[in-house]
Amino acid sequence: MHYFISAGEASGDLHASELMLELRKADPEARFTFLGGDLMTVAAGCAPVIHYRQMAFMGFSEVLRNLRTILGNLKEAKRALAASGSDCLILVDYPSFNLKLAKYADRLGIPVYYYISPKVWAWKEWRVKQLRRYVRRLLSILPFEVGYFAGKGMEVDYVGNPSLEEVDRRLAGAPDRNVFLKNHTLDSRPVLALVPGSRRGEIRNNLPVMEAVASRHPHMQAVIAGAPGIERELYSRYSSLPVLDDSTLEIMRHAEAALVTSGTATLECALAGTPQVVCYRANGSRLSYNIMKHLIKAPFVSLPNLITDREVIPEMLLHMCTPDSVDYRLTDILSGSPGRERQLQGYREMRSKLGRNMAAPTAASIITKDLTTLKSK
Repeated sequence: MHYFISAGEASGDLHASELMLELRKADPEARFTFLGGDLMTVAAGCAPVIHYRQMAFMGFSEVLRNLRTILGNLKEAKRALAASGSDCLILVDYPSFNLKLAKYADRLGIPVYYYISPKVWAWKEWRVKQLRRYVRRLLSILPFEVGYFAGKGMEVDYVGNPSLEEVDRRLAGAPDRNVFLKNHTLDSRPVLALVPGSRRGEIRNNLPVMEAVASRHPHMQAVIAGAPGIERELYSRYSSLPVLDDSTLEIMRHAEAALVTSGTATLECALAGTPQVVCYRANGSRLSYNIMKHLIKAPFVSLPNLITDREVIPEMLLHMCTPDSVDYRLTDILSGSPGRERQLQGYREMRSKLGRNMAAPTAASIITKDLTTLKSK
């Protein structure tokens, strides 16, 4: 069968590439057309219609500045979908763009599957109507989503969380601490990991706060986890600290603690077993925070807290994301501090709730079996 897959950012490229490999196992004749990145290119054996680097825009102002590019991307994606003759459309997160593509697929009579469901339970709940109308089946990677979406009248399966298996697999083959330090020309001091996000706006807003906090801990060596597709020049505008590319999980594993911009990285850091503080500065205004509190339905923004349904890691958001407040919470999770073991216990609870399902194989099996059933009708 022919699968059209749309992923609009780095994490989606990773998860979609794993799904593509499993689809090949379940369907040896699988062919792919896709929007995504380098990992999907390897898995598919062909280039993307659009690389995610041309798609990853966040925030109202950034979207507005790049509106012509975004509309052009959507037009090209629709053209490619119509021309591909695909048997289905598989969407991976990135709802602002992907739901528009889902609507077009529905017009073409192409069944739509959503792998890594949009977080409508937290933000923009009105999108539930679009999901219910255009998406045949949701494949969730967060266990608490099943009850939510089922309650909205949707077909939903919890397939497991891909980060769990990906992190465990990659860290199993990671070098030990001494080799890691030597490989990156680091000294023997404890490492403080700075993970300021994968988008330019996130890096611009969060990295200066992270560096200010790091400067208060000279007994630690701070390093920046470089994001795929982000040029070194951007980091150098806001920090003089070393940037390590393609090593985020290794940095987390060997770090004493981490400052992490909210997103998938918070879950990866928890799975790596490293205590962390969530930093999400954005424009840093109290007004923005008060607006956000009324718009966001969920009690937390970071995945470890959402999965456990309690505060496992501190979330320093917007105007609360200052060097003083972040440093106070960081000090509480360093070795010998009381908050460290509490956070690690929360990580163990989170792992238990995620279960042991293999996300990509489970999702691939559901999709191929459902498509086979559709074709037999």
